[in-house]
Amino acid sequence: MNQPLPADQRAMLRRVRPVQLIFLGFLLVTAAGTGLLLLPAATAPGGQTDFIHALFTATSALCVTGLTVVDTGSHFSVFGQVVILVLIQLGGFGVMTFATVVGLMVLGRLSLRSKLLAATEAKSLGLADLRSLILGIIKISLVIEAVLAVILSLRLHLGYDMSLGDAIWHGSFHAVSAFNNAGFALYSDSMMGFVGDPVIGLPLCAAIILGGLGFPVIMQLRRRFRTPRLWSMHTRIVVWATSVLLVLGTGMILALEWSNPATLGPMSWPEKLLASFFQSVQTRTAGFNSVDISAMKPTTWLGMDVLMFIGGAPAGTAGGIKVTTVAVLLFIVFTELRGDAAVNIFGKRLSRAVHRQAIAVVLLAGSLVVVVTGALMHLSGLPLDQVLFETVSAFSTVGLSTGITAELPMLGQLMLVLLMFIGRVGPITFASALALRERRTLYELPKERPIIG
Repeated sequence: MNQPLPADQRAMLRRVRPVQLIFLGFLLVTAAGTGLLLLPAATAPGGQTDFIHALFTATSALCVTGLTVVDTGSHFSVFGQVVILVLIQLGGFGVMTFATVVGLMVLGRLSLRSKLLAATEAKSLGLADLRSLILGIIKISLVIEAVLAVILSLRLHLGYDMSLGDAIWHGSFHAVSAFNNAGFALYSDSMMGFVGDPVIGLPLCAAIILGGLGFPVIMQLRRRFRTPRLWSMHTRIVVWATSVLLVLGTGMILALEWSNPATLGPMSWPEKLLASFFQSVQTRTAGFNSVDISAMKPTTWLGMDVLMFIGGAPAGTAGGIKVTTVAVLLFIVFTELRGDAAVNIFGKRLSRAVHRQAIAVVLLAGSLVVVVTGALMHLSGLPLDQVLFETVSAFSTVGLSTGITAELPMLGQLMLVLLMFIGRVGPITFASALALRERRTLYELPKERPIIG
């Protein structure tokens, strides 16, 4: 168990506002990325990047979203693509987590403020094991990205006659983009050219799933993969919920798009299965697509809206309201229906504070999506199904699109920028960062209850 902090450190903990510094850190890196993308060297010869497009791209990269208003592969130069890749990696690590790593390398130790910032951003439950957690995050990220980069580079070089240099660059770019659940691609049609290639598709899916599990889950599975009875409640919820959602998503896309001539219709059944699984994985909040999303049926869009809104697991590279939030709410409902006094999950009692957090996250996220969807419909005149898909994709940092992003008016694109930012830092973190001060209530009011339902 973690030892309690000394009195002077507890006092400092009450004064510091980690969420505000995380908020400012993301703003500063976004501003730096925007400035770099505005440089003439960041754009391909003959092209030009205006402020809105640079801001949108920088935010999308740092928030590991993948929504684009220009074609990444043709509009940006190699320098611009490197800037985007660095922003993706920073977004996946976490700005404050990366700063903490730099502090470790330079100073060899962590101040309490650095520990608080990194623990808040990494969703760590304590400060004692923070050093090993951060180093574990770096190690896991680099190893998975390196393995995937080798696989993709070899396949592109040997199977698609791409030069070795281009294959290494493309393989490395898409490996970082995949593990960080970013979905940025160097091809104008994303991964549609590899729709039937399992050597490309399945490794990308594996990296996306691992990134979406969250670093604490990956680290625990690495140590105790063969002893599930020793897994924490968090790990069990994440593994169970992720598996169920992947299967349900694959089945839904396969069933709804089976005969669609613009998507799965012309494919053989193995290709249909691979494409359906690939797109189901992308709803974990990566943004690649191997079929034309704009040609999918509105029913499929709606199902994908739900999957994207849920997203992946906390403390990883995925977005959304997180699978743990949805699982907690489902268990609360089941407990209420059964008439039990406490919410029990996998043999453990759930803290009542978690109830409030889950409800707050869902209500804040749902409200944001509804408000922005309505505003974008008013500004653009586009139909609800397409606008809702775009809005959920932005908030959940997914990056899938029906193709309307570049068509939105400037104000609409700025709204998506804000939504991506909120989605990445989290709605509660964002709201807390805007709060002028923390309030501690020293009294309780008498209880009374309204009629519910």
